[in-house]
Amino acid sequence: MKLRIEIVTPAPPGTLHGNRITALRWHQFLSRLNYQSAITEQWSKKPCDVLIALHGLRSHDSIQRYKKAYPNYPVILIMTGTDIYRDLKNSTKVIKSMEMADAIVVLQPDAIQSLPKKFHHKVQVIYQSVKGITRKPPPKRHFLASIIGHLRSEKDPFCAAQCLSLLPSNSKIQLVQLGKAMSPEFKKQALSIEKNVMRYRWLGQLSHSKTLQWLSRSHVMIISSIMEGGAHVVSEAIAIGIPVIASDIPGNRGLLGDAYPAYYPVGDKVALSKLLTKAETNPAFYEKLCRAIALRQKITKSELEQKSIQKLIKSLIK
Repeated sequence: MKLRIEIVTPAPPGTLHGNRITALRWHQFLSRLNYQSAITEQWSKKPCDVLIALHGLRSHDSIQRYKKAYPNYPVILIMTGTDIYRDLKNSTKVIKSMEMADAIVVLQPDAIQSLPKKFHHKVQVIYQSVKGITRKPPPKRHFLASIIGHLRSEKDPFCAAQCLSLLPSNSKIQLVQLGKAMSPEFKKQALSIEKNVMRYRWLGQLSHSKTLQWLSRSHVMIISSIMEGGAHVVSEAIAIGIPVIASDIPGNRGLLGDAYPAYYPVGDKVALSKLLTKAETNPAFYEKLCRAIALRQKITKSELEQKSIQKLIKSLIK
């Protein structure tokens, strides 16, 4: 009989939140490994051999109900950026979810240092893999920078747009922003910037495939987040070979590495504009970024993620 696994994610079907994308990818890997799996927004109350829960705070009730019904069956908690870098400090539910979990998964190694030491023995790093996507020729008439992610405060969504006024007047940088505005205020701000800044376009939420098309023809991608568990879009940029200009936070360092040469202090528009200008005008620096990205591509291979998931499941099934 096939092992039955339920994956709980608070991100609803059809959304492009990182949690939903992670759940779908794990579902595919589990199917390939001949496990029976289903994705739900909260535990269905159906019996299963393993519960995998994304988000320690928002999936807390599902974990608690499952453990009460099946105290001897394992729970895998996949921790998100908001779990680790925000909710852990503010909610006892995250700690309780970690206590109930038999294994804790983080998406990049720097996250481990932000977790209480008493949980370190449960933690495993599983990098997010990306299907092979071919890099497209970038535009010739301008230098295309993309920023991808829903417009919400954790992403510092307008830092990149606001740094455009600091670029040299002869710069050919154009910024395309992709992602759904998560509040009316963010929508209003994006539309206002688009109206007043010639270099900027906001395309809203596109399909995942169309988003990847924009990413694959970008000269650079910007990740400006204040907190990240390990952004899937960074893994996608690495897999395609697109240089990344990144805010200096653990979630980005964990994926790009400490030696990566294009970090800027969170929220520092001057530093971001200087890095963008350097990438546009200094071919040696741009090549250095391309080489640094290429060195990280091994962590985005699907075989690595699948083997890691298989090893984890086997270690928990007695």
